[in-house]
Amino acid sequence: MSGTVRKAVIPAAGLGTRFLPVVKAQPKEMLPIVDKPAIQYVVEEAVGAGIRDILVIAGRNKRAIEDYFDRNIELELALERSGKSDALREVQAITELAAVHSVRQHDALGLGHAVSVARPHVGTEPFAVMLGDDIMVDDSRLLCSMIAAHERHQASVIALLEVSRDEISSYGCAEVDPEDGSVVRVRSVVEKPAPEDAPSTLAVIGRYVFTPSIFDALERTEPGVGGELQITDAIGALIDDEPVYGVRFEHGRYDAGQKLDFLRANVELALDRPDLGPAFGSVLARIVRERGLA
Repeated sequence: MSGTVRKAVIPAAGLGTRFLPVVKAQPKEMLPIVDKPAIQYVVEEAVGAGIRDILVIAGRNKRAIEDYFDRNIELELALERSGKSDALREVQAITELAAVHSVRQHDALGLGHAVSVARPHVGTEPFAVMLGDDIMVDDSRLLCSMIAAHERHQASVIALLEVSRDEISSYGCAEVDPEDGSVVRVRSVVEKPAPEDAPSTLAVIGRYVFTPSIFDALERTEPGVGGELQITDAIGALIDDEPVYGVRFEHGRYDAGQKLDFLRANVELALDRPDLGPAFGSVLARIVRERGLA
């Protein structure tokens, strides 16, 4: 159960209905943030934390994800023949980022079920789970700190973000020991509580480092509403058997599953680009002036 975290699981079987109609034919994980698909940011985050073995839990109509991380010989030859060496290097670098595998979740039965599908690939090793809707732009600091906490405590670790009490009903919610510092002991978790019933305002965000014991906890967990197996319920079952810790963080997250935050990510990350930022900033400033938004 101990050891370095070498594998990551990215659940990507969801329908992404908030982004219809475009996701009717395009996986939501492939929607671009500036000029890279959202899932590439997640893979790069994993690689930045030293993880190069990545399993994507895919569903129907997700073949584009597999194709993206695979070689495209025809494209590479065309770029080579036309002398577009920079574009060729960029395309080849995508396939060399990590060993990206894929397995299908045949039935959309919740995040917990998606994680359980990874058991044959993960085996008895600790592993990370990284949700594609949560884009972390922090040079992998959060994930690295979670792996460090796992190695220190030999326990599962979840990411925690302070939100307003009005927002907590949209998240899993963690009750933690009143400790100082970013690493805290988790005592219980509850899925999307009503604001008045929430034990805290610490939201469980889409980064996890699990011991393989989570698979046994998932087997003991009963499906909830709609027959879905919730990872939050499995974490609660895991807490009955072994310690679970949380790592608090404050910055770097975009919720790419929400249209407004998806747009914010595109704007802010474009502004951070030296090749785009100055010109794009001027365009935005003109739009603000012309529309009287200042």
